[in-house]
Amino acid sequence: MTRDDTLRALEQEVGVMIRRVRRVIGIRAQMVHPDLQPAAYLLLSSIADSGPVRASELVERFDTDKGAISRQVSHLLELELLAKEKDPADARASLVSVTDEARSRMADVVEHRHKLFAEGLSEWSEAELEGFVKDLGRYNTALNEASGL
Repeated sequence: MTRDDTLRALEQEVGVMIRRVRRVIGIRAQMVHPDLQPAAYLLLSSIADSGPVRASELVERFDTDKGAISRQVSHLLELELLAKEKDPADARASLVSVTDEARSRMADVVEHRHKLFAEGLSEWSEAELEGFVKDLGRYNTALNEASGL
């Protein structure tokens, strides 16, 4: 196989992975709440990881427009997956944070995800898993540097 063939095969496998990730994110969103959209699930996950945050920070983090973030935050507030409070550093601004109920539901999703990973990769040795993680990290770094992101 030539390098060009290998790069085409890599591109194809990455495409399969991207489609799978999109499908899985949709499933995870539904597990958290039946009305939760995949994009809002990603936003909710980010807030859960970072803690209370201003919507303006989410605009920067996701490199998207203010209106899209505002709609998603409003939707998450309506679903009672986010709570809004005044920013103690600036009373004119608000922070959004994940509710206890959302945190509990997301913990269930994480537990389910870990179980699926463990089952799906049970045939892989520790060395194979570690090698894959290292190579995937190297791949992501190389493409981030090449694209300037």
